[in-house]
Amino acid sequence: MLIEDEPHIAEAIRFLLTRDGWQVTALADGGAAERALRTARPDLLILDVMLPGRSGLEILSAVRADPDMAELPVMMLTAKGQGRDREAAERAGADLFMAKPFSNAEFVAAARSLVET
Repeated sequence: MLIEDEPHIAEAIRFLLTRDGWQVTALADGGAAERALRTARPDLLILDVMLPGRSGLEILSAVRADPDMAELPVMMLTAKGQGRDREAAERAGADLFMAKPFSNAEFVAAARSLVET
């Protein structure tokens, strides 16, 4: 599952992962994320930090606090790439942090590594 509010980035990620054999469900609003996660039960959550409705860090904290979702691998994305964003994502329980822009090959490899472990 991908939660990303920038349509061009969401479409690019969807294309990359679909081409690699993934099924991708995408949401653009953080407010609907938790309900969608409970329903879809994805293998991986790719989560933007800054989202409308609810921030990625708030969503991640809720995921980690829920025993049914606590072990879900989470990749956090941000356009900022600042050290404090990385630290906040790590404190909230992100498994991996990637700053935008990223290389296509690096992104796909990171996604694979999170579900293969």
